[in-house]
Amino acid sequence: MSTRIAPRSVMLAALAGVTVLTSACAGRSDGGPEDTAYVARDVETLYAEAKSRLDRGNATFAAALFDEVERQHPYSPWARRAQLMSAFSYYVAQDYNKAIASSQRFLSIHPGNKDAPYAYYLIALSYYEQISDIHRDQKITEQARTSLREVERRFPQSQYASDARIKLDLVNDHLAGKEMEIGRHYARSGQWLAAQLRFQNVVEQYQTTSHAPEALYRLTESNLALGVPQEAVKYAAVLGANYPGNEWYEKAFKLVERHAPGVTAS
Repeated sequence: MSTRIAPRSVMLAALAGVTVLTSACAGRSDGGPEDTAYVARDVETLYAEAKSRLDRGNATFAAALFDEVERQHPYSPWARRAQLMSAFSYYVAQDYNKAIASSQRFLSIHPGNKDAPYAYYLIALSYYEQISDIHRDQKITEQARTSLREVERRFPQSQYASDARIKLDLVNDHLAGKEMEIGRHYARSGQWLAAQLRFQNVVEQYQTTSHAPEALYRLTESNLALGVPQEAVKYAAVLGANYPGNEWYEKAFKLVERHAPGVTAS
């Protein structure tokens, strides 16, 4: 998607629970050898340097440093925070696969942790950010929907669930758009039964999306082409009842008048 999906207030509020600043001095910031992730440092200094790098916009390096916190100090209380901060840093760096992997690892180790809701949310966002246009395979879109539903199911009263519901509407609209594209292709090829099945799926599965009015019109058109005028009239009537004045209803009305005058719905 072209826009960042998580409201800044949501992301900052979530991070407030897992980001702990320290008074320890940060390491060098001139990009020299001392800044590599493999130099042994005490946990507070290493964590502070990672946070500093993230704040300055170097999210990829910050993620590596947060990973190093856990590697060098696996039994420290800082390791848990660093795991989730690493996932967030990868997300900021748009390395979504690593963000997902880091979040999933956090959940496998700390399934009941108070920050688990945010980890689930971050997984969903990372899938969502990878949604491509409707002309491509929609596997990622399906994964985004599954992950957003998981957030809503597990944490229905949370701020994450509220945002997930908004994103689900956009995901469903995207999936409906893909169904419509395939249906139109079949219609242009004269494969009316295949087209009808796609448009029917939009009406049944994505009826609250922006594509529903056109899907009903296309069902009117498809049924006329298949020689079932009663069904065509039925879909035109449903379109008129739910979207009166819509441009697709006007087209459906004209189509029925021209090809099925006097026919009543079955």
